[in-house]
Parts: sequence; structure tokens; C-alpha cells
Amino acid sequence: MRLAERIKRLTPSGTIVMAEMARSLAKSGRRVLHLEIGEPDFATPNHITEAACKAIKEGFTHYTSSKGLIELREAIAEDLERRQGVEVDPESEVIVTPGAKHAIYCACLATLNPEDEVLVLSPTWPTHFTCIRAAGASAVEVPCGENYSLDEERLKESITKKTRMILFSSPNNPTGGVLSLDEVKALTDLAADHDLLVLSDEIYDCITYDGVEAKSAASLSGSRERVILINGFSKRYAMTGWRLGYAVADREIVDAINRIQQTTTTCPASFVQKAGVAALKGPQECVEEMVKEYDKRRRFIVERLNKTLGLSCQNPKGAFYAFPKYSAKMPSIELCKRLLREEGVCTTPGRVFGRYGEGHLRISYATSLDILSEAAEKIERFFTRLGEELKG
Repeated sequence: MRLAERIKRLTPSGTIVMAEMARSLAKSGRRVLHLEIGEPDFATPNHITEAACKAIKEGFTHYTSSKGLIELREAIAEDLERRQGVEVDPESEVIVTPGAKHAIYCACLATLNPEDEVLVLSPTWPTHFTCIRAAGASAVEVPCGENYSLDEERLKESITKKTRMILFSSPNNPTGGVLSLDEVKALTDLAADHDLLVLSDEIYDCITYDGVEAKSAASLSGSRERVILINGFSKRYAMTGWRLGYAVADREIVDAINRIQQTTTTCPASFVQKAGVAALKGPQECVEEMVKEYDKRRRFIVERLNKTLGLSCQNPKGAFYAFPKYSAKMPSIELCKRLLREEGVCTTPGRVFGRYGEGHLRISYATSLDILSEAAEKIERFFTRLGEELKG
């Protein structure tokens, strides 16, 4: 069958490929420890699920505005002002989408043309690359320093006449790094100097550690008209399956995203949007408790990884991933496949996060300490054996 050429630009997610391999192994009777998927292992808080059930029982199951419920958009605007000092008009500058991924996809389609280039701070979530390619544009990877620090000179040198946008995520998936306010300002100032858009993926902004704050690019004076802020409910409220995200941007960009949404999904599920209102307006202790638990897991797994032969791991400042570097001269996809086959531990190859992710593997600690402890033993055994093998 002859398919459209654009399909060739949509490469399968490396995370999903590894998960499928793990499922196949599990079907054969093997025990598999899943550290590859970035999904909270907590249940969605009760007050959120109860709001959705109430909405369904009351018949709130029909279309909403394609931009989303004004009640939810107002709650998003209030949340951004309270946490980040970002003032937005909920009527014209906020759009609710079925997941943050859809917001990124629509933002790329709305603002990028074929032959445009997007400077992407690398390593980064693979979907960023895919959405850029889906719009017909090209991603230009700009390497970051240790633990996702900004290399301002390298970023500046990468700007060409084709550059249209700078894209970054902070806290970062996969490194767990968080850009400082000064780094975010340097990035947005550079964008202003060259009349570039900034797509800021802030999905993990409420999951930070050791007093670190993830400041929004939209919070900086003079940056609002060029920043497309992406966020959602999946990570903060353990709502991955609910598919609820949003974009905040200049009115013209929001209108363009809205036209794409009207053509594709129409609107997010109405009762899910009611759950979103409950999430933002309800108690936030549930988020604090989840972050405390992630922090315990972070400390445990980073310590164990740094005690493992052939591994070194930076301490993540946010999100829920460790991104250890390994010394073995082996492609990360090969290493992760071997770790899965030989020890039943499923991780994600660093290469899927861009060329500057090679030589690493990503480990999600959004799982129990018991599973992390078992996985750590297996990882230690694997790398000890690998080290002996490579010596011989």
C-alpha cells in the first residue's frame, strides 16, 4: 500500500519499542521490571476521580468549546499566576487539549513551515523531534552541559536564517535537569534578539527537589508574546490516561492551534475537563506527597547507580528520571536490549532522546522502592558481568 511521505517522518517512540519487547518477554513467563515508562505509579487522587464521576452522572458528556471549558481555562490562568506569576487571559490565551503531547503537535503545525529549523536543547523527549518533523521542519540539536545546563554560546552559534523556534523542557526528560532563572532569561533574550518563538515544555514543573524551582519562560518580562507554554495534568496529578493538557500563548497562536483542534479532536472529553478543574482547585497535598515519595526513590536509585561498576549518575533536580552514563563502548540500544534479555530490567536507550543522549540509559523511578531495589541488584550484576566480558 502506498502511504503518505509524511509517515516516514513519524518514527516509533523508543520507549514504546522497549515496552513492547518487555511485554513479549513477559508473555514467555519471564519476570520483567519496568523502568522505561514515564508514568506515575500512584492512583489519581480521589477528589479528581469523584469530580469526573459526578459530571458523568449529571449528564455532562457533550461537546465543550474547542478551546476547552472556560471554567478550566480560568483555573489554569489562576494556577499560573499563583505559582509562576504569569498573567494570561483565559478567554484568548489558553487552550485545553487532549494531552500535552497534542498541544505540542498542534503548536508545531501552527507555527512551523517546511525548511524551518527548530533549535532543540538536547537530550530531550523524543516526541519533540517527531512533532517538529510532522510539521515538515527540521530539528537542530544543541547539546547541553552537565545536568542539562545551558550552553549559551553553542545555542547562539546554532542560529541561522532558517531558525524559527527554540524548544526546551525544564525540568528535563530524560536528565532531570532544571534550567536556572538566569539560563531561561538568557535563552528568551536570545530568542527576542533574533525574533524567534520559544516552546517551553513545563510538564514536570511541580516535581522538583532540594528547594529547586522550575521557573516558566513565560514569567519573564517581555517574553509572553513569543513563548508557547505547554503543560498538563498527567505527571502532576497522576492522570496519564485521562489525556488532559494545555497550551498558553499569544492570542494569534492560540487561535491557530484552535483551528487545528477543531479539525482533529474537536475538544477534550467534557467530564475529563471537570476533573481538571477539581485537580487545580482542590487540595494540593496529594502532589506534595507524591513528590516526597519520588524524592526518596531518587536518592535511593542515584546512590545505587553511582556504586555500580561502569556507571555514573548526576543527581536529578526535577522530574522522575535518572540518566546514568555508562563507560562500556556499546550503542545504548544494544545495551538496553541486553539488560532486558539477560536480567529482565526494561530501561530506555539514551539515543532515543537525541544524539547527545547516546552513552546513557534512562531509568524511571516512578515505581516502588521494592521494584527499584530489585532492579538495582540486577543492574549491578549486569554491569559487573559486562565489565568482565569487555576486559576479556
